[in-house]
Amino acid sequence: MTDSVPQHISVMLNESVDMLITDKDGLYVDGTFGRGGHSRLILSKLDSGKLLGFDKDPVAIEYGNALHTEDSRFQIIQDSFANMIEPIKTLSGSEGRVDGVLMDLGVSSPQIDDAQRGFSFMNDGPLDMRMNPDEGVSAAQWIKYVDEKDLADVMYQYGEERFSRRIAKAICQYRAHTEITTTLQLAKIITEANPAWEKGKNPATRAFQGIRIFINNELGDLEKGLEAAVASLKVGGRLVVISFHSLEDRIVKRFMKLKSKGPELPRYLPIQNAHLDVKFRSIGKANKPSKQEVEDNVRSRSAVMRVLERTSD
Repeated sequence: MTDSVPQHISVMLNESVDMLITDKDGLYVDGTFGRGGHSRLILSKLDSGKLLGFDKDPVAIEYGNALHTEDSRFQIIQDSFANMIEPIKTLSGSEGRVDGVLMDLGVSSPQIDDAQRGFSFMNDGPLDMRMNPDEGVSAAQWIKYVDEKDLADVMYQYGEERFSRRIAKAICQYRAHTEITTTLQLAKIITEANPAWEKGKNPATRAFQGIRIFINNELGDLEKGLEAAVASLKVGGRLVVISFHSLEDRIVKRFMKLKSKGPELPRYLPIQNAHLDVKFRSIGKANKPSKQEVEDNVRSRSAVMRVLERTSD
């Protein structure tokens, strides 16, 4: 385990844990362990309760194993939260026995700030971008062979980059004579191809986001993880999700609305709410960080927290 990179500051730490815990003797899941900020606070609030953590990142697993040594109520698994159901069954004896699931989405500060992980367009490092560097294809490997149209589609769909076609063309022209292997190399190509920089935002931001989300299947994991979380909740159990960009939040908002209100139906159909068999309810409105938290941690400025509670089986 290394402490050579800046530590992650957990966003909306107290607010999310307060909304999560309903039973101090219950079973909880931290779907994105990171450096353990949320997990440590959760454990401090529990009596005989247990906490199961998930993370793809091998460095996060080192921190998780260290926490397990300190506190046997905690266990860590190196996997996506999308695959939480089987480990929960093993720990609890059955599905649907969890009191709360927390998901703090996106990439963590240590991952961004460690240039060797390949997430940063500000510091040079190998072009990797994988949450788990031991699995899958790196960004450099993917960019080496991806079709120009597919590359443009990824940056547009996952990064909302409106100049994706122009940037994809520039990347493909460059790779025809020089292999793209580092973050600053890619960032320079994107910057030079981007004709209209957004004020206060690095011109490579959206393209890097799109490639990162694709490489790690973040939105696919999110959709699967949300379903796994609600399937695992007991009555009264809560799902707390903190998202950081519009694509994530859109998925979370739509999912929670569907679970708490049922599907959108034509007004003329003779169906009452009682007929929809709704088993969940949203807790409050979407929450955002306080002004003070944003001042203390600028990376929290785009965070949105949403909460869903199971009301019946």
